Amino acid sequence: MYTIPIHPLLASGALQFAFDKATPEGKATIIVLFFLSLFSWSIILTKARQLYLSRKWAARFFTAYNATRDPLEVKRGNATFPAAPAFRLYSSGATELEYQLGKATGSAGRISNSAFDAVKVVLEEAAGAEAMRLEKGMIVLSTAVAGGPFIGLLGTVWGVMETFAGIARANAATLTAMAPGVAGALIATVVGLLVAIPAMFAYNFMVTSIRAITQELDGFAARYATQIEHTYVDNRDLEDKIVEALQRASRIKDADNSLAFRP
Repeated sequence: MYTIPIHPLLASGALQFAFDKATPEGKATIIVLFFLSLFSWSIILTKARQLYLSRKWAARFFTAYNATRDPLEVKRGNATFPAAPAFRLYSSGATELEYQLGKATGSAGRISNSAFDAVKVVLEEAAGAEAMRLEKGMIVLSTAVAGGPFIGLLGTVWGVMETFAGIARANAATLTAMAPGVAGALIATVVGLLVAIPAMFAYNFMVTSIRAITQELDGFAARYATQIEHTYVDNRDLEDKIVEALQRASRIKDADNSLAFRP
C-alpha cells in the first residue's frame, strides 16, 4: 500500500520542540511575528480582492466610456462602476464640469478657460486620492518584508545569548546542553522568514499592479480633460467674445427700448 511521505521536519515535531525550548523572550518575539503575519495576510487578501475588482470594473467602464462621444454621456445615463478608480475620477470631473456649465454666462453649453482649470484641478485631486486609496495598507507589507527577518534575528540572537549564558553558569559545555537552547533560538528566525517571504512576493506583485493602474488613471485623466476641452470649453479669441458680448448687450438694449416705447 502506497503512503504519502511526510516531511521529516513535520514528522519529527522539530518546530514544536524548538518552540517548547525557546526562551520567554524568543516566545514573545514569535508572538509579535504572529500578529505581524496576521496583519500582513489580511492586507494581502483585502488588497488582492481590491485590485481584482478594480481591473474588472475598470474594463467595463472604459468599454462604456469609449462607446460615447460626449464626455458627460456616461454620467447622464446614470451608469455606475463602483469599484473602478477611473469611474470615480470621471464622476468627480463630470460633477465639477456640470457645476461650471451651470455657472457659465457665455456661449450656451460652454465654459471659460478659467472654469476648465477648475475642472482639471478636480481631476488631479481625484487621481491623487485614487492612488492613495490603492496604496493604503501597503506599508504593512513593506514592514513585514523589511522587519520580519530582523525581528526574528533579534529573537535568535537573544536566545543564543541566553543559552550560552546558561551553559556558562552550569559549566556544562556539551552538545546535549547546547542543542535545545540553540533550536529554541533559531525558530524565531524561521518564523521571521515565514512572515517576510509571502509578504515580499505579494508586495512586489501588488506594487507593480498599483503602478499600472495609476499610470492608466493618469492617462485617462489627460484624455478626459482633452475631450472636455474640445467639447465644452469656449476657446474663441478675446475679440470674438467681446463682439458677442456687445451684440448681446445691444439686443437687450433694443428689447428694453421697444418695451419702453410700446403704447
